[in-house]
Amino acid sequence: MENQRVLVIGGGISGLTSAVELAEAGYDVTIVEKNSYLGGRVAQLTKYFPKLCPPVCGLELNFRRIKENGQIQFLTQSEVSSLSGSEGAFEASVTVAPRYVNDKCTVCGECAKVCPSERSNDFNFGMDKTKAAYLPFNQAFPHKYVIDRAACKQGCTACADACKYGAIELDMKETTQTVKAGAVVQATGWQPYDHSRIETLGAGKPKNAITNMMMERLAAPNGPTEGKLLRPSDGKEAKKVAFVQCAGSRDENHLAFCSYICCMASLKQATYLTDQYEDATADIFYIDMRTPGRYEKFYKEVSSRQSVTLTKGKVAEIIEESNGDVTVVVEDVLGGKKLRKTFDMVVLATGMQPSGAAAQVPGLSYTDEGFANAGAMKEGTVAVGTAKAPLDVARSVQSATGAAIKSIQSLVGGNK
Repeated sequence: MENQRVLVIGGGISGLTSAVELAEAGYDVTIVEKNSYLGGRVAQLTKYFPKLCPPVCGLELNFRRIKENGQIQFLTQSEVSSLSGSEGAFEASVTVAPRYVNDKCTVCGECAKVCPSERSNDFNFGMDKTKAAYLPFNQAFPHKYVIDRAACKQGCTACADACKYGAIELDMKETTQTVKAGAVVQATGWQPYDHSRIETLGAGKPKNAITNMMMERLAAPNGPTEGKLLRPSDGKEAKKVAFVQCAGSRDENHLAFCSYICCMASLKQATYLTDQYEDATADIFYIDMRTPGRYEKFYKEVSSRQSVTLTKGKVAEIIEESNGDVTVVVEDVLGGKKLRKTFDMVVLATGMQPSGAAAQVPGLSYTDEGFANAGAMKEGTVAVGTAKAPLDVARSVQSATGAAIKSIQSLVGGNK
């Protein structure tokens, strides 16, 4: 029956968890993901906190469970353009953008070798480039190439000519699919706040003032520098690094709310730095250090390192020096003085915000901040993970499991 299917909007860690739990309970699932791969923001992380293990382990486990379960269908490069109906009888219209690569792809890479065009690598936040024919990242799922037609030279067919498997179809068109479901899980995720809007922090102009998510990609073995912490302007090793908390969060001019995970993320990233270089130093400037519950132990472990310094005070200004260094001006609240310190690089702990208007599902309710309005959701729909509030990975997974249970209740209720 159609109302035994659950539509999961978003293929990040929350959406994947809900989908796998539902499918293994015997229900059909359709995942709709706007990216060309599953895994969401977690796929861009270097390590989880507090265990500091690579997220690829958990993602690979979920990918394997998806491949082995015939009850999960997934559509990448897809978005829900409309949603109608009610609990037990929803109908969604899904727009599927062309990938220009079919399931015959063996990931041989010949298309990229002959491709004459380049594109900014959005997976690495523009810190490097890929060919217009590219694999999103080395462990991407689905594991096949994508063609960025917007970056291609007009009339170029080099990739198709080089593919001996017939995997490239440059005449693919956008399609529309209808998905009928008894319940809907909204797992549309989050995006980093745009630091170019924060004038006091340099408005994105200092080349060596990067965001915390850019730091994740720099530290990643599959990142733009293969894990070496090299500053963007000149490739110099960044050994003296400042971490600026609440970059856009808890600010009425930007994000009025606390983004919850930023303190833990900066503590984690301080370990990336001090573990890589023996002579490295990490200075963390914070308003309030928020490490709730079991994370307090991690906070104490990292802050006790001699190479890590925590200073309570809001950063007032970031200045780019002529040699590429970055100067931070901050009031040391506990020391009762104004500090002016220069670093190789600054990492801005930019806040978490909803994925934006484009990710909002027509027919569902949202708060003024753009999060799913959990108190006004339709019967049969449930928001999960960072679609409803800033959360860490562990709590996102817990939320996703709860959403699976609620969806099953909706399916059972829709059958009465």
